[in-house]
Amino acid sequence: MIKQIIAFFICILLYAATVSAQSAVATPAENLKTKWFREARFGMFIHWGLFAQHAGTYKGKKYYGISEWLQERAKIPAKEYEKFAAEFNPVDFNAAQWVSFAKASGIKYIVITAKHHEGFAMFKSMVSAFNIVDATPYKKDPMKELAAECKKAGIRLGFYYSQFQDWHEPNGGGNDWDFDNTKKDYPVYYATKAIPQIKELLTNYGDLGLIWFDTPGDMTQEQSKEFLKKVKDWQPNCLVSSRVGNGLGDYTDFGDGEVPAGVVKGPWEAIFTHNDSWGYSSFDNNFKTPKEIIRLLTTISSKGGNLLLNIGPMANGKIPDLSQKYFLETGKWLIKNGQSIYGTTCSLIKPQPWGVTTNKPGKLFIHIFQSPLNGKITIPVKGLTLHSVYWLSNKKPVAAAMKSTGLQLQLPPLLPDTRDAVVVVEYSGTMVENYDTPEVWSRQYPEFYLLPDYATVKGNATISTVTYSHYFGDWKHAVCIKNLQSPTDEVSFEIQVKEKGDYKITLEYAADKNSEGEEGILEIAGQQFPFQVLKTGEYDEWKPLSWIRQTVAILSVTQPRLYTLKIKPARAGRELFNLKRIIAEPVE
Repeated sequence: MIKQIIAFFICILLYAATVSAQSAVATPAENLKTKWFREARFGMFIHWGLFAQHAGTYKGKKYYGISEWLQERAKIPAKEYEKFAAEFNPVDFNAAQWVSFAKASGIKYIVITAKHHEGFAMFKSMVSAFNIVDATPYKKDPMKELAAECKKAGIRLGFYYSQFQDWHEPNGGGNDWDFDNTKKDYPVYYATKAIPQIKELLTNYGDLGLIWFDTPGDMTQEQSKEFLKKVKDWQPNCLVSSRVGNGLGDYTDFGDGEVPAGVVKGPWEAIFTHNDSWGYSSFDNNFKTPKEIIRLLTTISSKGGNLLLNIGPMANGKIPDLSQKYFLETGKWLIKNGQSIYGTTCSLIKPQPWGVTTNKPGKLFIHIFQSPLNGKITIPVKGLTLHSVYWLSNKKPVAAAMKSTGLQLQLPPLLPDTRDAVVVVEYSGTMVENYDTPEVWSRQYPEFYLLPDYATVKGNATISTVTYSHYFGDWKHAVCIKNLQSPTDEVSFEIQVKEKGDYKITLEYAADKNSEGEEGILEIAGQQFPFQVLKTGEYDEWKPLSWIRQTVAILSVTQPRLYTLKIKPARAGRELFNLKRIIAEPVE
């Protein structure tokens, strides 16, 4: 039952975040208050607590997935879990080293778990003795030291606080193995622990950048408003995350590990963890590489958001070696290329086969993830007067010219950085928002994709996110085309094919038994290519989702020009599939 309840909470959270992101209109005062946040672009999340002590293992059993949920997953009684504190002694914690590491990694703000769902306070609290000073042999307040070092370094500090879930308290949310949910009095918990501890955090640690709430659960609109009001009473400039609940907050947090479709206006943040767990797990080594971090950061910046990337420190206070190594490598890239990330605004054009863009007044930053074989790329912008075009990392010039088709660059055979090489275009004139340009297919790339983000849908077809999990709590999200059920439901893309030749077209999708055997049609260049949907597996949001790549056409292009590609059902019936993307590959 608890899984279904949590899943429901998460669905509500994702919905609220999306609605907030799409509908919020900020006032000038709100824009000023969130200015630092919108310019920061890169933050460090830190999940640290008693859960680090067991590092994902309890009584000899490994709990794969997110380790900070160990108490809930193993159904450890609160009284037994309380005893973990006697073992928790982070003698190797060094706030100065942590902040120095964050600064060298290019981090602009830090958010750390002051209290996670386990109910344990990582700070000195007069409200509950279940805290790091009173309940552990460490006897010190690491949040005090961290706040002082962040202030010295000019890094904004934020506290994560689980305002509804508290597995240690009889009236807190989440713990139904010790306490009867029907007898809980949540307002008592809010009044006696949650709000008083939030006051401690906002009055004892100096100016905070933000309070990062999480899992509002059964909180009412009025309760969320009360939490928001209390924060503003104590620190008017402290930002509040959208996970305070009920559509409130100063900025939007999307689902764990989610990048939204297209550009999102207003302040927002994508939250990812460096491996698969948020808290420290001794056996989770699936760390994102520097290339993956850099491209994730760049992609999110191009959509107008921040990347809040998590690290799970060990119980002794040390940061895992690979997190240190890969964050610092990202920092080295940012030393040379940070101007294209910090303080930028979202891209005014859609992603291209070569990469994405970010913007500042009078400057266009072109992030090149892959170079075409001939080194020629076209940026679909017009009417600009070029002043200088150069590599950001070494200031060497790049050959460029404004043509009728857009800004053309001639790249050298070797890029300055194969992870993300940034070209700066200094210009005068006005760049206008234009997401309606055709997709580009060119034989100069090994393959290219049509993503749902900028598709045109008709009938009942929709563009929405499918959420699933690899391990417990390790959420994955895929923006998909859904609800293709009759020939009047259609998804289409405008495509500029640059060179003649043959192109292999493949559909990547997921389909369950209800869709198996349904027939669809891919239509392009006056030709129809029928296909039959294959079953990939049943959907369970708590399980991995299987995707298949099914080749449905070899398209022979005899004339390079603009084409329209359409996909629709052959006849009325059941939904075709969750279409993740269309892949085109030049045939050699």
